[in-house]
Parts: sequence; structure tokens; C-alpha cells
Amino acid sequence: MLANSLQILKALQYSNGLFAAARKDVKTGYNRAWIRDNVYSVLGFEAVGNFEEVKKTLHALLDILKKHEYKIDWMIKQPLPKHSYRYIHARYDPITNEEIHEQWGNKQNDSIGALLFKIGDLERRGINIIRDEDKNIIQKLVDYLQAIEYWHDKDNGMWEENEEVHASSIGACVAGLKKIKDIVNVPQELIEKGEEALNNLLPRESLTKEVDLALLSLIYPYNIITEEQREQILKNVEEQLLRERGVIRYKGDRYYYFNGEAEWTFGLAWLSIIYKQINNVTKQKFFLEKTLRCVNIFGELPELYFANTSKHNDNFPLAWAQSLMIVAMA
Repeated sequence: MLANSLQILKALQYSNGLFAAARKDVKTGYNRAWIRDNVYSVLGFEAVGNFEEVKKTLHALLDILKKHEYKIDWMIKQPLPKHSYRYIHARYDPITNEEIHEQWGNKQNDSIGALLFKIGDLERRGINIIRDEDKNIIQKLVDYLQAIEYWHDKDNGMWEENEEVHASSIGACVAGLKKIKDIVNVPQELIEKGEEALNNLLPRESLTKEVDLALLSLIYPYNIITEEQREQILKNVEEQLLRERGVIRYKGDRYYYFNGEAEWTFGLAWLSIIYKQINNVTKQKFFLEKTLRCVNIFGELPELYFANTSKHNDNFPLAWAQSLMIVAMA
């Protein structure tokens, strides 16, 4: 099943290294490439030691940012006003590397933190990601986070919804800055402001959301919170968001809402990975088995199941979900 999942994930990758969010012929827009989704999509290849695929994707993301470097320069030099179109775009055409010009939750600071984190993480482990021509754009990403004052910047978050300060976005940026600080210039104050804001907000995700699936990212892959914070987040997620075929993103989620909040399959794989990380074998296996029961007849893990049903939506396989399942199995 692991080999089959790797083949499924590979089929979602374009020749330049970018991943479609779901299959390439889907009509929902998930044939496009998101920065965050691509970072999470390479975790599966990383888990099995296929670092060439990881490098290919991360290089493709850096190349996109270089193409739109003028926007980054503009924000660094003139942070105000914070119009959404001025932010680094989160989603691109995977063939042309052009921004997708639609009005939706484009301010996604966590995507930049995620990219910095994974590059810095691999570099620290001796996996050379940064090419000579990459260092300048990486430094500009740090300067960009400073310019927008990420620690109290209202963004659309992991779910691309209403603008507010999100713990998962702050945490991603803190994790990225910590991992990259030995490679480019990162003022210590920039990290400390994020840590203070994060600790003031936790265990909440935001002012409007007490519990949110996105908070799991602070445990894996970022691992930047205390044991006490981790246990509280896990308790809240399992008691309030866990369902039979997935984890709802938060209470009251209206995305694919049919008689209840949609059940996101990758939440199960995410929990399995976390329990593997903290050496709880019983719960690791429990959540892995629940994950494997969610695949369709082809071994594909869909984005979500409609509440309390065995019917999933059209976004299958979801690259991010397939990747996390691979990490959980590896």
C-alpha cells in the first residue's frame, strides 16, 4: 500500500516539480499548485528518503517566488497599506507559474513559514536544498515576514477564510525563522515577538476559533510548543473535532457542510504521525487504521467525507492527504 500511495502521489506532480492539490483533471480548481500544499506534499517523499523529488519541488517553489520577486520587494519597502493583492500569492498555475487572480483568502502567512521551515530543516540535516541563486530570495522572505509584522498580522490562515490572527500562521513563521536563522540573517527579536504572540493565543487558534485542526501543525511538522500545550491541543481536537472518517476543521465549518461539518481525512493521518512522534504506539496504530479505512478502491485518500456518510467530495486524491498517509505508514 505504501508503494501504491507513492505512485498516486507522484502522478499528481507536474514535470517542473509542482504538485496539483488534487488530480490534474479535477474541475474544482484543485489542479493548481498551492505553496503550502506543495510543502506538505513532499513530506511523503522525504519520509521514504526520496530527496530528489523533495528538492525538485522546493526549487520550483523558490523559482515561483523569484518570478514574483518585485511584489516581495514592494512589501518590504512599503508595507502599508496591507491590501491582500500585495501579499505573496498562495496559489499558482503549475504550468506558467502565474498567480491565480481570483478574490479569495490569499493572505496565507503560514505558507511562507512552511517553506522556510522545510528548507532550513533539510539543510540542518545535511540535505542541500539551497542553490547559490536561492539565498537572496530566502533572505527576502525573512524580511517580508518582518515587514508585514507576522506576529500580529491578520491573515486568512490555513483554511483561506476570514482574516484574523491565527496561531497556526504565527507558529509556522516562528518555526521557519528558527530553522533558517543559521543560513540567512534573522533578527532574534523577530522570533521572540512571534513566540510571545503564539503563547498568548494558545491553546486557541484565533479569537473566533477555540479548537482547530490547523493547530496540529504546531506539533507536526513544526514541533515548537511545550508538552503541556501539545497535550491540551490533542485533547481538544480529539474530544471536539474527531469523527469517524476524519477530523472536522473546526466547529461550524461551512465548507461542504451537509447536515454537519465535513470530515477531513488527513486529520487522522496527522494524529497518527504525532502519536508516532511521541512514542504512543497504541494511538499511532489506532489512527493509522482509521486513515486506511478512508481510502477509496484505488487506494486514494480524498480531501473529505460528507458528515456521517461514506461519500467523499471530488478532490481526490488530495496530495497533502496522500502524503501524510505515507508519512504515517513509513
